[in-house]
Amino acid sequence: MTHPSAASRPTQAVVLAGGQGSRLRPYTDDRPKPMVEIPGTGTPIIGHQLTWLAEEGVTDVVVSCGHLADVLEKWLDSADLPVSVTTVVESEPLGRGGGLRYAAARLPHPERPWYATNGDIWTRFSLRDMADFHTERDAVATLALARPRIPWGAVKTDGFGHITDFIEAPPSTFEINAGVYVFSPEFSAMLPERGDHERTTFPRLAREKRLAGFTIPHGAYWRAIDTAKDLTEAAKELAALGR
Repeated sequence: MTHPSAASRPTQAVVLAGGQGSRLRPYTDDRPKPMVEIPGTGTPIIGHQLTWLAEEGVTDVVVSCGHLADVLEKWLDSADLPVSVTTVVESEPLGRGGGLRYAAARLPHPERPWYATNGDIWTRFSLRDMADFHTERDAVATLALARPRIPWGAVKTDGFGHITDFIEAPPSTFEINAGVYVFSPEFSAMLPERGDHERTTFPRLAREKRLAGFTIPHGAYWRAIDTAKDLTEAAKELAALGR
């Protein structure tokens, strides 16, 4: 195992902020998904992300824009940001993997590792711990894994078929890709020029045992903002956390 050190932790990141957010309408009629504000915070999702990345030692961020890119670029130009931000806009759709590769080409230090995050993820956990986990496993790519709450109440039964318990919004028994990543420098060249890396690059790395999964610590905050309900839930949860 490689011994982790602060030197192996990324200081650069890509934020994938090109999503249309059709399920978040009408909030996304005039802005891209990462520009939607969490009610009560006065800050768009991407603002929270950039603050988090800065707190975790990141100094340079490449923001990959797409849908309504000018709205996002205008906000980034006017906001007082805690990191140095470069924006890239795909002239034609390249797919998730192609878009990631295109954005990664603008990172200031191609010979160093980097983080990436989807633009609609609102989370707080130690990226430094995740980077050390990545280094210890000598992985090329590490995915953060979350155990989301099932949006329905669950029912427990005994072997005979009697209901024994009702559980409100239990955590899933499966872990999912949480949309936050650590990538080694060589990962960029493995990405497709166009297409989806989750169907090509990730499965290949998994077969080669070079893809790691870092489970977000129990109690850490994680939510994907997909619907208007997610926005109101996030606002409630943040209020409860005193944020």
